[in-house]
Amino acid sequence: MMLRNSLNLANGLRNGFASNAWRAVSSHGPRQPLVSPEKRLERSHPTFTERSQLKYARRLVVKLGSAVITREDNHGLALGRLASIVEQVAECHLEGREVMMVTSGAVAFGKQKLAQELLMSLSMRETLNPKDSKEFDGATLEPRAAAAVGQSGLMSLYDAMFAQYGVKIAQVLVTKPDFYNEETRNNLFCTLSELISLNIVPIINTNDAVSPPMFIRDDEPAGGARRGIPIKDNDSLSAMLAAEVQADLLILMSDVDGIYNKPPWEDGAKLMHTYTSDDSNSIEFGKKSKVGTGGMDSKVKAATWALDRGVSVVICNGMQEKAIKTIIGGRKVGTFFTEATESANSVPVEVMAENARTGSRQMQALTAGQRASAVNTLADLLVSREKFILDANAKDLAEAKKNGLAKPLLSRLSLTSAKLKNLSIGLKQIAEDSHKNVGRVLRRTRLAENLELKQVTVPIGVLLVIFESRPDSLPQVAALAMASANGLLLKGGKEAAYSNKALMELVKEALASVGAEHAVSLVSTREEISDLLSMENHIDLIIPRGSSELVRSIQQQSLHIPVLGHAEGVCHVYIDKDADLKKALRIARDAKCDYPAACNAMETLLIHEDLMSGDIFTDVCNMLKREGVKIYAGPRLNQQLTFGPPAAKSLKHEYGALECCIEIVPSLEDAINHIHTYGSGHTDVIVTENDARAKQFLGSVDSACVFHNASSRFADGFRFGLGAEVGISTARIHARGPVGVEGLLTTKWILNGQDHAAADFAEGGQRTWLHETLPLD
Repeated sequence: MMLRNSLNLANGLRNGFASNAWRAVSSHGPRQPLVSPEKRLERSHPTFTERSQLKYARRLVVKLGSAVITREDNHGLALGRLASIVEQVAECHLEGREVMMVTSGAVAFGKQKLAQELLMSLSMRETLNPKDSKEFDGATLEPRAAAAVGQSGLMSLYDAMFAQYGVKIAQVLVTKPDFYNEETRNNLFCTLSELISLNIVPIINTNDAVSPPMFIRDDEPAGGARRGIPIKDNDSLSAMLAAEVQADLLILMSDVDGIYNKPPWEDGAKLMHTYTSDDSNSIEFGKKSKVGTGGMDSKVKAATWALDRGVSVVICNGMQEKAIKTIIGGRKVGTFFTEATESANSVPVEVMAENARTGSRQMQALTAGQRASAVNTLADLLVSREKFILDANAKDLAEAKKNGLAKPLLSRLSLTSAKLKNLSIGLKQIAEDSHKNVGRVLRRTRLAENLELKQVTVPIGVLLVIFESRPDSLPQVAALAMASANGLLLKGGKEAAYSNKALMELVKEALASVGAEHAVSLVSTREEISDLLSMENHIDLIIPRGSSELVRSIQQQSLHIPVLGHAEGVCHVYIDKDADLKKALRIARDAKCDYPAACNAMETLLIHEDLMSGDIFTDVCNMLKREGVKIYAGPRLNQQLTFGPPAAKSLKHEYGALECCIEIVPSLEDAINHIHTYGSGHTDVIVTENDARAKQFLGSVDSACVFHNASSRFADGFRFGLGAEVGISTARIHARGPVGVEGLLTTKWILNGQDHAAADFAEGGQRTWLHETLPLD
């Protein structure tokens, strides 16, 4: 028997949230609830205040509504959906969580079976006596009879599904007397306690075959005591059970996405991701479920009742894929009921995104000079408010050192007076160039007489930039967004929280000077990145700036929003047989040692095999060793050296440190093939004095940046004269390489006519096409 009460995830990490309502005793004796019956409904522990804490939930009650379990035609069960839910419950159970299910569906399953029997019987009667034929109506089936037929079938189905995961289940049928009779009430919860301790998943349902829908009034006595919530449907039943067993989390699964401020089909309806007691007067309820006994009103009452008794609650759409696991993972799914109210200064991220959209339109309405003025203001503030910024950064550095942050990350986190001055210079360059960004005419065409078409640049819309460690990214990206009139949401790493907050104050101050302070916002709430990636209605482009793991994760998770960036920076320097030795040493040293953690640092050094007999190979290796670089040998080099460096584990690896691989190649063509096979399409370099070979390399290597006799470290927006960069893209879209303002613009078409109609240009029409290219304005 598995020991359920030692779940490390809950007990070791939860810090006071773990539930201890059950007491496991000797297997030879009965297991009793730890709390006395009269104290069951008293709060035993605080509820979770944030979704990120839900992963620590140890005891779960999952309620499956009729609309979730039944098919859309209300005839029978939705087997695929039910199988998915069973799989998630089984996974939770096998992780060590204690799960109970409250399920509907017996009546629907029974009606399906009875309908089949009645149709067969009706067909036989019609055959024997056509005059006795009657049209069959499944709706006339007696619900109690359907429940009696369906209960056994439903449990058999559950048993077979859970058996696939090695999970045992038990059916617990309840009726009204079980709750108002103290003896049966105690027996019920002792039974549930025993099943849980035996590693069995209880599946609870009302015994609709013998009992009408239960309804216990607030003031109805049971053994002389009030019993609390009126139990009239499975929502209230599950709330009562969750409170009695002191569950950590109650998940109410329905056919809607959560709680809306008004019926979801009405205009202006918005999903409420979080519900507190303050929201009770701001909701309009619609009709109840077509197939169940409870409506959204009853779900909210059940949820708030359970919340008042220490149970966290989420109301969600049970038809959403992996809803249970997603909720436990902390994602923003459904409506989370919590007692924690948002602080006065906290703004929901959805509102931030809407403000960013509005702010983008405000920025577009400004003149180019006004946008440049805002960027210049920010540049000046970086210098004039230096002490304010560095004081905040010092707090981050102190926290980082205390937490043992690695030295390369500390370097990225650190701000200095010199860094701020360089930032200011870069921002002023952005401001100077911003006069020709938005509204620039790219093409003019006279389609016909008095019909002129123009293609002009416009901002993309709302950008989400996610960055780690480097607070200097914030003013750079903010300035690029201002110059391109884009709205911007910034999500920085928690290690730079103080620095980011200080820098955002300056950004807001600069934006306020042109009346668009909401165009840029810092998402400082505990929003999961995965939740931000699902806001396709608010965000138009995501730009991750950070580790390859971060970028790759975002690229994989963002299903509906395009991602601009690169996951790896496997950059090559190829030393050709016609290379100059001094140039080769200088370029290789700078490419690897100037800033080893940068994405544009050299990771693999390719050397033409003809140079192995000369001084270049030895000199390069000695130079790298003097700089403290650890060298790994590629397969070809490894074969040629008897006592050489250790073999590289992979030729497609970003070291991000003072480490690199050296490999030899027989020819220029082999160097190009190697780069195409193992490179990441970021930046690749040839060192040669042969112009023809350099031209071949530059034309053949298919990377975002290809250099001749220059370090790979030049792949940078500031060094390219872009002022700054929002990131480096290896994608094959409009923006590739270091992305400045140009990469944050798209286009729209503007057509000016008089009374033109497409029919005028049909055969025999009054007008003809001209398609004349016109000079740009």
